[in-house]
Amino acid sequence: MNKEQSGVLRAWEATVRKTQAAKKRANSIFGTISMANVADDDLEDNNDKSVSLFGDAYFAEKILPNGDYYTGQWYDNFPNGQGKYLWTDGCMYLGEWHKGKTMGRGRFSWPSGATYEGEFKSGYMDGTGIYIGSDGDTYKGKWVMNLKHGHGIKRYSNGDWYDGEWRRGLQEGHGKYQWQNENHYVGEWKNGVICGKGTFVWSNGNKYDGYWEDGMPKGNGTYQWPDGSFYVGNWSRDPDEQNGTYYPSESSLAANLEWDPETVYNELADCKICPGERVSIMPSQKRLATWYSTKGADKPRRMSVDGRVSVGIERPFDKMNMWENCDQLFGVNHDDTNPKFNLGLPLKAPKPGKRQGETISKGHKNYELMLNLQLGIRHSVGRPAPSTALDLKASAFDPKEKIWTRFPPEGSKYTPPHQSCEFKWKDYCPVVFRTLRKLFKVDPADYMISICGNDALRELSSPGKSGSFFYLTDDDRYMIKTMKKSEVKVLLRMLSAYYHHVRSFENTLVIKYYGLHCVKLTGPTQKKVRFVIMGNLLRSEYTVHRRFDLKGSSLGRITEKPESEIDDTTILKDLDLNFIFKLQKAWFQEFSRQIDRDCEFLEQERTMDYSLLVGLHFREISTNGELIPCERHTTSGNSEDESGPRLSRTDVDQLLLDPKRWASIKLGANMPARVERTIRKPEFELQLVGEQTGECYEVVMFFGIIDILQDYDITKKLEHAYKSIHYDPTSISAVDPKQYSKRFRDFIFKVFAEDTWQVSALKRGHI
Repeated sequence: MNKEQSGVLRAWEATVRKTQAAKKRANSIFGTISMANVADDDLEDNNDKSVSLFGDAYFAEKILPNGDYYTGQWYDNFPNGQGKYLWTDGCMYLGEWHKGKTMGRGRFSWPSGATYEGEFKSGYMDGTGIYIGSDGDTYKGKWVMNLKHGHGIKRYSNGDWYDGEWRRGLQEGHGKYQWQNENHYVGEWKNGVICGKGTFVWSNGNKYDGYWEDGMPKGNGTYQWPDGSFYVGNWSRDPDEQNGTYYPSESSLAANLEWDPETVYNELADCKICPGERVSIMPSQKRLATWYSTKGADKPRRMSVDGRVSVGIERPFDKMNMWENCDQLFGVNHDDTNPKFNLGLPLKAPKPGKRQGETISKGHKNYELMLNLQLGIRHSVGRPAPSTALDLKASAFDPKEKIWTRFPPEGSKYTPPHQSCEFKWKDYCPVVFRTLRKLFKVDPADYMISICGNDALRELSSPGKSGSFFYLTDDDRYMIKTMKKSEVKVLLRMLSAYYHHVRSFENTLVIKYYGLHCVKLTGPTQKKVRFVIMGNLLRSEYTVHRRFDLKGSSLGRITEKPESEIDDTTILKDLDLNFIFKLQKAWFQEFSRQIDRDCEFLEQERTMDYSLLVGLHFREISTNGELIPCERHTTSGNSEDESGPRLSRTDVDQLLLDPKRWASIKLGANMPARVERTIRKPEFELQLVGEQTGECYEVVMFFGIIDILQDYDITKKLEHAYKSIHYDPTSISAVDPKQYSKRFRDFIFKVFAEDTWQVSALKRGHI
């Protein structure tokens, strides 16, 4: 061994000794390794010892420049096949590799002593595997992207265990949890807590069988003693809602008539669900050291184990120039200033727009209407009403089920005095919408504060195409839309189906409705203003940089604004779209199922002209406003821009592991994803989906289906007939609901795709 090799080896050993765990692991794993006697000039560098096994494949032992150590099969300067990789912090992976990515079966160990042994996919724990924590926790079962997902058994170090279904790292579905004191629960779970129908059995033989919410009995249930006595009724922590009957058994000596159901809640308070161990760093976050590829000339490469290569992006200028020469030859005129057509132009984050809407203050033409609306909402939500179960009677959905309330300025027995003109207030199907708010977990007090608080509503600058006006609450949580009488009729007609649909499918993408009301002004005008209160899909702590309204049609589906005038409040349309949205496998499967369910529901209700509203927050933006693609990192592994707003992959992994933060992520809201840039050729400007480029960006996504109340009435049928004469019938929006549903789904499944986290690298030839 020459002096240079010896010096590098000593440097690596010194780095490993920084932690005692890493030192012990290195000795136990590697020990003394025999080296092939190969001349230095046959090696890639003086720090490697390698021997050819067959063709271009090698067995290699490498001390990498940053002190990491690799031994195993090597191909085209990437780990490929079986191999061991030891990081200087003591983490180690032993198993299968494919072109520089952990792929297949393997074993990952942490310096703390924790280990995972099982299947990997693109650097993630994905498939079937066993995790043993440093504190003794063990999990054996299914994984998706580092999270427990599917069936699995978790044994906790304190003696508790759970056997059942998992979803996104938390118990969800059917499962059994047993505490060390022999108490156990069998039944339904949601987001890591007991929720739904299930049975809890105490070690003394007592048993509760019924419904649960947030880990406590809620709803119909029966509590039974070993002697056969039982208590049956409606359970709730609220004494006003709690009611039931005690039935003593024939064998009991005396009836326990003084028994209080509150004792059950006190006993359950001690039965905590063990949170388990937090993992400090995930396998997908570990980076591989720099080496040189035979395909990449002398550009250094640094990879994370999920296969993302950290190099400067090579834009295909040569290919672009070749096409430009051809275009000059054939007389094609490109719009070279529009990044939608020119891959050579970097994408930029749109300029920040002004806060949406004009505040409705005194003197505004709709000031009194806003006061009337706020008075009515406060009255409707604050009005005492009996507690309702989620199973509603058919009569609650009757369109005639409405309440009129008169609001004189001087006040009445039921209404407060106010400074507005006299008006009448109508609540449509109040029991249904109150139950919908409960189903959507809307707190009544927060709802009233958002709409009726001290802060005024904001009116959007111009009405929509339908002629409706839109108002936003100051906290952006709710949107209020004025409605035509025909739209009210459609909503009331489909209300029962809508209620059962959103109750059956918690992840529905259909817009959430919270209330349907009408203000009727008294006096000679007798003007009626009908409006619906909806959730704002794009409300988030993240800045929404791009907004798209997508229908799957092309006629008129383009924003008539130059790129320089587009800001982050501009709503773009189908022909403006220059991305493919890529969702992780489990999310994409759930998305596909839900789009099918929602479209089938809308088709059955004979509605059309709905659209998918999509919002994008780009995680990495440079100081000059350019969007930073996933692979644009320096060889040191840092982003080109350290000061710009961004969310790193490490942040994302930690977000997924934190149940409290994970609760904010669901289908269509706060979803980590990637988008792949597409390019349209000007001669095919009307193509709905551009050509993929392999250039990907990490984003947070928001999406949902809006504008679902357009009936296929005589007006739309006439519009279809007229436009079909002048335009391609497949390009127009007004088509039969069945045809609309099919076209919408076909388009959505073209612009949404499953992401394997490696498409970009493969397309660029990086791996």
